Amino acid sequence: MMSAPPRSSTIQTAVVLTLVVSTLYFARAILIPLAFAITLALVLSPAVGWLQKLHMRRMVAVLIVMLVTLMVAGFVSFVILNDLVSVLNDLPGYRENIDQKIKTFHITNNGALGRAAQSVKEIGKELATPPDAPATPSPVEKSRRTATPENPLPVQLIEAPANGLTYVREISEPFFAPLAVLGIVLVFTVFLLAEETDLRNRIFRLAGLNRLNLVTKALEDATHRVSRYLMLQFLVNAAFGVLCGTGLYFIGVPYAALWGTVAALLRIVPYVGSVAAGLLPLLLSLAVFDGWRQPLLVFGLFTTLELVTANLLEPVLYGAHTGISSLALLVTTAFWATLWGPAGLILSTPLTVCVVVLGRHLPQLSFLHVLLGDEPVLSPEAQLYQRLLAMDEQEARTVAETYFKEHSLEELCDQVILPMLTMAQHDRHKGTLDREREEFLFLSLREILVEFSEKAEHPVSNGERSESSVGGRILCFPAHDEADEIAASMLAQLLEQAGRAAIAFPLGSSARSVLGVMEADDGDVLCISAVQPFAFSHAKTINQQLRAKFPRSTILIGIWGYNGERERAFQRFRPSYPNTLVFSFNEALNALDVVSVKPEVAPEPAGSPL
Repeated sequence: MMSAPPRSSTIQTAVVLTLVVSTLYFARAILIPLAFAITLALVLSPAVGWLQKLHMRRMVAVLIVMLVTLMVAGFVSFVILNDLVSVLNDLPGYRENIDQKIKTFHITNNGALGRAAQSVKEIGKELATPPDAPATPSPVEKSRRTATPENPLPVQLIEAPANGLTYVREISEPFFAPLAVLGIVLVFTVFLLAEETDLRNRIFRLAGLNRLNLVTKALEDATHRVSRYLMLQFLVNAAFGVLCGTGLYFIGVPYAALWGTVAALLRIVPYVGSVAAGLLPLLLSLAVFDGWRQPLLVFGLFTTLELVTANLLEPVLYGAHTGISSLALLVTTAFWATLWGPAGLILSTPLTVCVVVLGRHLPQLSFLHVLLGDEPVLSPEAQLYQRLLAMDEQEARTVAETYFKEHSLEELCDQVILPMLTMAQHDRHKGTLDREREEFLFLSLREILVEFSEKAEHPVSNGERSESSVGGRILCFPAHDEADEIAASMLAQLLEQAGRAAIAFPLGSSARSVLGVMEADDGDVLCISAVQPFAFSHAKTINQQLRAKFPRSTILIGIWGYNGERERAFQRFRPSYPNTLVFSFNEALNALDVVSVKPEVAPEPAGSPL
């Protein structure tokens, strides 16, 4: 059991996170370009390394890679802008189709919908007008009105017409800020690529020489995950753009290659980019074509591609290589978008990957890895136990069935149900498991075991178990309570699956009373089932009673869930030792294949039967 973190540590972590988030917000003017630069450096670093292998100096390699990148980006931007200008120039030729589409959506006042819309407008005007508002004077009355101290004439300032320079400044001003950010990103990228080794060494020095192993693993993990994500995103977006362009070409939409390229670029922006990528060609198809067939085909094309990509490809590819769950990716995208705006929307996944890596390698931030990571945080036995505690039998059955699809019945009993019974026993002995939930848990567990025992068509063990050296019966007795009874029933079911004659007795019938009626033969094996904790005392008592009455019978004791030393466990049954002591169903099935009768001989502390 993991102990809860100290309260002071929790407060300290909360304070640190608050300071970090505040720094991210108030220093976003510097951190956003730096984050873009780090992402771009990760993309370009392999190319720089390849040039260095050709015996080229690093600074020269960095400059060549940056120059080629700028040339490619500039060429693509020029082609896209040139085609967009052509589209805008062609729009006047489609004016008739645009007017026709607008008239189609126009709501007439004669219809029921038009009258309803007109009524809503009139009600809105009445609600917006104050009840005692004075009548609005006509323009003639306004011109005749003279200014008085009580009622002065309003004065309106009219700006002088702007000159050419002012007009150019107003038009270009919105582009200055993005260009400035782009310049900062490029400068940061050059220095990050050129000084990569020095920056890495400084990070190691700041972290401390005693943490070299931890920091190295964290950096490699983050770099690997972000690089794989960027590569996969490029491949997915490129495939998306090619399919979109091809589909638009066959539909007949002009400039199909342009819209495919735009779709691939816009999908870099999560969620919003996909909508914008499909909206542009859809609007163009409405303007170009007379009917509705082509616009509907465009809508269906983008909808189908986006649903398949977003719901099938990206969760599998991105989740498997970034280590982020789908829900966490959605939440963190909203968080980074709120914190950094559109830049945060674009950088949300790489930033979240870094956060998850920190949570993976730093114990103080492990809760971030639990909240955001895609790894299962609850083992199958914990999931099964939690669902049974919540009295949700259907989902508990689903948990068991999911595990059973890839494992045998023996593994299900050993790896899931036995640990779950141990957890239930701990809670029951601590008094935290109420009677209602306890009854529901054991009843549901019995039903699940019967169902999955019927589904197991093949033997749970190898073919050698069918040729057992013991031909007698195997009698399974619970040591004390319902958990022991369920474990005995599981053992009997597994033995039946292996082709053995096994009988599991209910809790109400003690071993002495049963064997008082039906005598045990020399070939029979008496199995005592006890689930941890507090399993030894009850199992020892029954073992002494059976050994006294049936000294020549073979006794096997299963202390299910015990993880201690086998020799010490044997010594706890002194002076009446069992023939075999096992701690799992796998051990029990293997032991019952070769068990032989050697009564009244103290066993060696080993796993094999005597």
